[in-house]
Amino acid sequence: MSTTPTISWSEDRSARSAQPARPARSARWHSESCAPPARRVVVVDDRTKAATAYQLACEGTALLWRGDFHNARQLLKSMSRRIDRKSNPTPPDATPAESFHLHRRARGHRARVLGKLLVLLEDDHSLTLRRAPDVRRACAEAYGPPRGERAVSLTELLGVIGAHQWREKGVEVPALGDGIRVHPHYGVFSPVRGEYIDLAARAPLPANPRTAFDLGTGTGVLAAVLARRGLAHVVATDISPRALACARENADRLGLAGRIEVTGPDLYPEGRADLVVCNPPWLPARPTSTVEQGVYDPDGTMLHGFLHGLAAHLHPGGEGWLVLSDLAEHLGLRTRAALLTAITTAGLRVTARLDTSPHHPRARDTTDPLHRARAAEVTSLWRLIPD
Repeated sequence: MSTTPTISWSEDRSARSAQPARPARSARWHSESCAPPARRVVVVDDRTKAATAYQLACEGTALLWRGDFHNARQLLKSMSRRIDRKSNPTPPDATPAESFHLHRRARGHRARVLGKLLVLLEDDHSLTLRRAPDVRRACAEAYGPPRGERAVSLTELLGVIGAHQWREKGVEVPALGDGIRVHPHYGVFSPVRGEYIDLAARAPLPANPRTAFDLGTGTGVLAAVLARRGLAHVVATDISPRALACARENADRLGLAGRIEVTGPDLYPEGRADLVVCNPPWLPARPTSTVEQGVYDPDGTMLHGFLHGLAAHLHPGGEGWLVLSDLAEHLGLRTRAALLTAITTAGLRVTARLDTSPHHPRARDTTDPLHRARAAEVTSLWRLIPD
């Protein structure tokens, strides 16, 4: 029987005091990255120096913030700068795969250190810090109804706040029409990179298609594109409850709820379709948070599940669309030969391929340690049929 993780601390045990502490308080611990609760927690505030906070965080001590909210954000930035100064540059002779793993390791270290700065959400999801924003609605969207006090990292809370703003504003998707927006939820991969959407919007449809499956739908954006292209019934699947709720809400917003059925958690729904579309995670590496599951899949589970289930879920004359970036190939994490072998082994063959180059800012960022691979990246839509 699982127990809810907690953290414990004393309000008079601070980073500046070694005096005996009063009886400890405790609160539920929550981490979207599944970070374990810290064994030692000290109270910090506006008087805490960045050097002290950084040293304690590197040692594994969590810092429960009791000062001004904006000063907490400044402390986070100061700690981030210290991480940057102490980080080791990627060796110039490193292979693309080595550069990727060093980059991931550095990002993991940064996340662990910065994740040690904590805030306490009250039993109504509010923050009782000076100059703190009202985060109750954002937290309710991310975490559901409040259930007592909850300790979270400040970096996670800032992500929750940012996700709420994205959810309110939405992301414009030109493939759906001028000014049409999709509204991502917290923990659901946002369609800010439009290459894969554009490919699905312009690829030739199979003859007289009526039904389609969108596997791993996320926000439901590809299901919406297919419905707008004339598919009478689109079944969108996802393993994530957050994604399922997000896709349903977007289908309703777009007036497509009658044509898009959202279901999960199985990859494939029951039955067959004229078209099956899948945009799986494109990098075979371990995700460190729920939202990273849209990018990283260590064993390519979704990719192989799509390929091996495709033939059994197509109507005669139907086809599958695999929408996949080749970034993994440029990083030395997967070869083109391995991908083609996986397609052949699944009893499929390629009838055509549409390619597009990235136009997101990171592809042009020469300071990015993975710049060379990102600049060479191509996203492709592979049209597949049973062999």
